[in-house]
Formats: sequence, C-alpha cells, structure tokens
Amino acid sequence: MTLTKRVIPCLDVDNGRVVKGTHFSSIKDAGDPVLLAEKYSKEGADELVFLDITASEQQRETIKSLVSKIAQVIDIPFTVGGGVKTLQHAREILLSGADKVAINTGAVKNPKVLTELMNIFGRQCVVVAIDVRRNYNIEKGKNVFSEGSKKFWFEVFIYGGKTATDLDAIDWAKEVERLGAGEILLTSIDADGTKEGYDILLTNEVVNAVTIPVIASGGCGEPSHILDVLKKSNVDAALAASIFHYETYPVNKVKQYLKENGVPVRA
Repeated sequence: MTLTKRVIPCLDVDNGRVVKGTHFSSIKDAGDPVLLAEKYSKEGADELVFLDITASEQQRETIKSLVSKIAQVIDIPFTVGGGVKTLQHAREILLSGADKVAINTGAVKNPKVLTELMNIFGRQCVVVAIDVRRNYNIEKGKNVFSEGSKKFWFEVFIYGGKTATDLDAIDWAKEVERLGAGEILLTSIDADGTKEGYDILLTNEVVNAVTIPVIASGGCGEPSHILDVLKKSNVDAALAASIFHYETYPVNKVKQYLKENGVPVRA
C-alpha cells in the first residue's frame, strides 16, 4: 500500500491575526485565522497547523479561545503550538479542540516534558517543531555539511527563531524521537518566506535520522517546490503558508498538480 503524502497549510498567528514573514521577521498581515482555516478545510487540506508565533517569546500561553473557534469550523486533523511548556498547557489546547500539540522552545528547555506528554496523551499527539538555521562556524564540531566552498552545520533555534541553542538539528531530531515525539515539524529559517523552495538537504538529513514522520516547512513559493521536496526526500508532508494565504494556489489545485506528477495524495 502506497502511503499518501500530506499537504498542510500553516496559520502563523500573532495577536489573533494570521501573519507571514521572511526568515521569521518582516511580518505582514495575511488574514483572519478562522476564515482561512474553514477555507482550507473545504479545499481539501489534509491537516492544519496553527502556531501562536509570539507566545513563547512573550512568556504566555496560546490563545485557546481562537483555537476553539477554528476547531469548530474544520473537520481535519488540527495541530496547535505556541508557548507550550507543561502538561497542563497541552491538556488545555487539546480540550480546546486540537488533535495534536506542537512544542519547540518548551522541549528544548525541558526535554523530559516530551516523555510526559507521550505517556499521558500518546505519541500520536506530540509534535516537536524544530526551527533551524545554517551555522557557518564549524569549529563546534557538529554534523558538518558543505555546499560549494561553504561548510556549515544545522543549529536549532527557539523563541520564534530568535535564540540560538548550540543544539545540532540532526542530533536533536534523534533525541526528540527517543523522548517521545510522534512527529517532527521541521522549518528552515533560512528558506522561510523566500519562496525559493524548501531546504532539501536539511529535510533529507532529518528524515534519514529518524523513523517518525517529518513535515517539511519553510520556503514554498509555488506547487513545484512541494513536488520537489516530496520527490527528492522521503518526507511525509509539506507545509506551506503564503502560497495558500494570498490566493495564489488553492489547496485542491496543488494536490491535483501533485497527483498529475506522480505523487500519491489523498482525494
């Protein structure tokens, strides 16, 4: 049986509005999260991801009332993240209507929370978001790669991409799987918002390092970029934002394009 690939719109939310930036900054408004969520659900999105992008940085919890409103207008799996640090945060998000909880900063700060979340809610509910930048200072002896004459390693960032951690992304991916993650949401900060395509090298390295599903994120500007990452890596899903938000390409048209190009997708 061929496993179908998932196409996942992402709602990055700041102060109750969907926003989109480049390299996690230069943020601009992209619409109402409830209206967009309903639209994507009707267009055939396989899942929806909602990230309250300033929750960790502002030391607050995700806006649960908004999560609840979105959950009421969609009928697809719904992942919610932003400021999740504890079992109680996660429980409240799931009770608000989410199917899965995404955790990034909270997992780096307190890795054992992943095992606690898995034990209480099940591995299938635990998504670890890993935000990554290329670091060209290779003296720290991480997994080093090269493109042309440049050498680099992949470093994990937290607090909405603002704070470096010294964690190697490939090693961290292996560790979160060991601790209890059921899925990884992998975002290239370097590619984010560029509309120039996903970081295929990063995606492949993480996919090959773990056995749990990986969602590729960051850099999608057109359907061919989704096709590219799904064909050139064994990633399970592709997440995109701006190509959907600004009416450039409806979700159903993207899925039809993938199907026509030999990628198995859900109807």
